[in-house]
Amino acid sequence: MQLAKIKTKNRIAKLKSAINKYRYLYHVLNKSEISEEALDSLKHELLKLEEQFPEFRTQDSPTQRVSGKVLKKFKKIRHERPMISLEDVFSEEEFEEWIVRIQKLATGQKFEWFDELKFDGLALSLVYKDGALERAATRGDGVIGEDVTNNVRTMESIPLNLALRGAVPSENLQEIKKLLSTGIIEVRGEAILTKKNFEMVNREQKRQGLPMYANPRNLAAGSIRQLDPKIIASRKLDFFAYDLLGVNSFKRHSDKHNVLSVLGFKTGGTFEQICKTTKEVFEHQKQIGSLREKLDYSIDGIVVSVNSISLFQKLGVVGKAPRGAIAFKFAPLESTTIVEDIIVQVGRTGVLTPVAVLRPTVIGGVVVSRATLHNEDEIIRLGVKIGDSVIVGRAGDVIPNIRRVLKELRTGKEKNFSIPAHCPVCDTKVIKEKGGVLIYCPNKKCKARSRKWLSHFVSKKAFNIDGLGPKILDAFLDKGLIQDASDIFTLREGDIASLERFGKKSASNIIQSIQNSKRINIYNFLYALGILHVGEETAQLLARKIYENIEDKTFPIHALIKFLQSFSLEELQSMPDIGPKVAQSIYEWFYDPRNVKFMKKLENAGILLQTPRAIVAGNKLKGMSFVFTGEMEKMSRDEAKELVRVQGADASESVSKKTSFVVVGENPGSKYEKAKKLGVKIIDKQSFLKLFS
Repeated sequence: MQLAKIKTKNRIAKLKSAINKYRYLYHVLNKSEISEEALDSLKHELLKLEEQFPEFRTQDSPTQRVSGKVLKKFKKIRHERPMISLEDVFSEEEFEEWIVRIQKLATGQKFEWFDELKFDGLALSLVYKDGALERAATRGDGVIGEDVTNNVRTMESIPLNLALRGAVPSENLQEIKKLLSTGIIEVRGEAILTKKNFEMVNREQKRQGLPMYANPRNLAAGSIRQLDPKIIASRKLDFFAYDLLGVNSFKRHSDKHNVLSVLGFKTGGTFEQICKTTKEVFEHQKQIGSLREKLDYSIDGIVVSVNSISLFQKLGVVGKAPRGAIAFKFAPLESTTIVEDIIVQVGRTGVLTPVAVLRPTVIGGVVVSRATLHNEDEIIRLGVKIGDSVIVGRAGDVIPNIRRVLKELRTGKEKNFSIPAHCPVCDTKVIKEKGGVLIYCPNKKCKARSRKWLSHFVSKKAFNIDGLGPKILDAFLDKGLIQDASDIFTLREGDIASLERFGKKSASNIIQSIQNSKRINIYNFLYALGILHVGEETAQLLARKIYENIEDKTFPIHALIKFLQSFSLEELQSMPDIGPKVAQSIYEWFYDPRNVKFMKKLENAGILLQTPRAIVAGNKLKGMSFVFTGEMEKMSRDEAKELVRVQGADASESVSKKTSFVVVGENPGSKYEKAKKLGVKIIDKQSFLKLFS
């Protein structure tokens, strides 16, 4: 068996064991050692691995059965129809993958979706015979549940007798009337506890010196399973219905919800919606997510079902879940992932901060790839190692942090980590503060402490990263997100979204700007490095030399290193306009192991060097000024600007009387009109390129 398959098989086995442990605690004993979001994350990883390697999927996998187990103190009840569960998706991409799967089975049949709230409660089955509540049962293992009829009778939101309290579609009316008089109807839904009642119960627990309950769902489940019905009556549980079984005349799932309301049950009501397109589903899920905290009860997403009952039945069941419905969950505030490395960042004040490099995961709707470990004491407290599976969370204005190490998922290959004795940036011996936990680099000239150098690196004439001003760079340094400029390119949206003055939108814009700067002209790159005595003119001179010797339009950084290291000091000094001091500085910079390491980090972060098209180095355009407007076929504006810059000309954004040429492409803008008014010479792309022949 291949090594990758062996690792996957072992990972699946450990995940199954951990999930079974936490599910039993959560669903049977109503205890929460980890959050439901973290448990969902583990289940999601297992499901994806089993989809990738179906040969390792077994019948006893947590993905193949419904959670729960019958408690001994309750009578067992076998469900007439299994109470199956739902698969989860956490992103629009995963939702669309589900749509593609069911469309293949729908064989061209058009369908709409019905969205309803996904309540975070305990699933119940209520069976009514001749209109009267006969029995109530928990989901249990999906086939056999617990008889909780006496407890359910105390819940005011559950009618003991069914009666029509409004209009019912004519196509269903006669059948429902008959079933209410002589027949069986089954109602399924969720027992929940409102946030207000949850707080009330916890206040009473605290007053009596009793343990506090972890969340409303656990308290609702625990209440339903009380042997004394008076206890559940005092806690005022609610019930929201989501399905109606036994009526065969329904054509749409949405019709069931309408009838449930008429029969006297609470449903999602105004929060439910029929959607014709995936776009409508996405918008509805976001709308519900924005209202989530304002609701009286806990929800963790929406349930999206194929509205047509005949198509829903045709799609069938796979494993433990129906193909025609999915739980589209909100982005979790906790997730499980793997610590791929632990690095040390040096902040603006010199403090060394250990940071966990994570396998990218989604928390709060954004991708996170780093989590702070604060200091050496925190690493010891958590017991975290490189390679560990961990629970990561993000809340408030703090960057993501590791909240728990899942030691039961260890393979034995995890590695210990300790803070280095020397600064990872300047190699100065570090110092630990007296009586404290902070370790810092005392070298005030350490590059990691230099905001000025970072500002130069991201400036317009260098990498031109929009939005990275001094205050933001300070925040990156202070929070331990970066130790040198190369770390900027490894940041993810979730790493910075929680920083002060940031939100999801601004974080997304910054990350997009960083990504856009990863392809950089060689001249801008050389200038960005901040080599002593190498300013704009010298950077252009070096760039021209590279243009003449490297034919590729794009090339990796290691090719640049190899090229510049091929020159002796004497050869560098012999280059036109490069004197001894400049040559010495360039020579020493590209042979310094720390600088080479830094450039390789840039390459690993995805930086790619570019040369302008059809470049011919020289000074034939010296003193001229160019402005570009409109779209230039097969050439970007930046490439065109670089063409004139390396010939000694200036590329400007605004037209003035001093402008030599305005180069016009397709669909020119206001610059074209201004050039005509000022009498500035206007040329097209072909005439522009002739200047270089």
